Amino acid sequence: MSFGFEILKQDRATAARLGVLRTRHGNVETPVFMPVGTAATVKALPHEWLEELDCRIILSNTYHLYLRPGHERIGRLGGLHKFMAWNGSILTDSGGFQVFSHRDLRRIAEEGVHFQSHLDGSRHFLTPEKAIEIQLALAPDITMVFDECTPYPCSRTDAEASMLRSMRWAARCRARWEREASVPGALFGIVQGSVFADLRRLSAGQLREMGFDGMAIGGLSVGEPKDVMMEVLAETVPHLPAELPHYLMGVGTPEDLVRSVALGVDMFDCVLPTRNARNGFLFTSAGRILIKNAAYAEDERPVDPACSCLACRRYSRAYLRHLFVSGEYLAAVLNTVHNVTFYLDTMNKIRESIKLNTFGKWLEALEKRPD
Repeated sequence: MSFGFEILKQDRATAARLGVLRTRHGNVETPVFMPVGTAATVKALPHEWLEELDCRIILSNTYHLYLRPGHERIGRLGGLHKFMAWNGSILTDSGGFQVFSHRDLRRIAEEGVHFQSHLDGSRHFLTPEKAIEIQLALAPDITMVFDECTPYPCSRTDAEASMLRSMRWAARCRARWEREASVPGALFGIVQGSVFADLRRLSAGQLREMGFDGMAIGGLSVGEPKDVMMEVLAETVPHLPAELPHYLMGVGTPEDLVRSVALGVDMFDCVLPTRNARNGFLFTSAGRILIKNAAYAEDERPVDPACSCLACRRYSRAYLRHLFVSGEYLAAVLNTVHNVTFYLDTMNKIRESIKLNTFGKWLEALEKRPD
């Protein structure tokens, strides 16, 4: 079997679960955060460093790899794992969100999406079947269906039409997937429905009937207020098959991750730790800091005394500030290794607290920390 999911423990006080994803590239303990390697690289981090951090799964993106260097080329070179020399697991996002984010360059039709490349303006047509074919060439451990990411705000009428189109596309993705004689890995469905709880329930029910290997929640963190996002999530997760992994796409802050785990989410990805690192925003156990601030010009402390990352073990805030304001490439590298370490360590602590039946108390204490 090339994919499986097992729930090892259920938290007593919340809906948090401890589990394990079993892929052909190894076991992945959940809840898990997947660093985003959009173009087959987690920006500014060599794979060796990710391995040293015990990162076992990353996310790459169908849309970007289709445009450059091309999925057929990657397929000829042995698939994405071999191409990028990554020995861990890989999940590939189908490209729906990227098409959504380049809305000025695309036109959505029932058959698929017509869009222009943000790289060179060339025209392309991406269908659900094509999205699966691209991912089959990439050969990840987890493949995502092609969906339409509903914008916020939108009317209920528009949200329903968008969600139902995503469900039809999911069925087409499933049918294309099943035409392969032997497909390694898993295929996940994506729940849509904007901020409307009844649409989310309907979407989850239709995907359940299609028989996917995992269930993702898409279309959140696209501009809606944070409390609305959490309300939608709380309404949605109970309607997902309990025996499948639950994946919240594109979310979020460390606090978002903890609160979502408490609702029963198992998997996360987000560009926040890497993008924020490149902009000088660093996560710490005492709250966020902006390293370019003059207050750190002569600060000899590490970014976070509680962190054991390469940057915190060796370098001061003063030095990291100097690198950042000087525009040195090393600033992005050290800031990124710190933020990714912080996220992975947060997930480690979550898993350990579930094992020890202390997650509820740990969650309560975390909520009292500054943002």
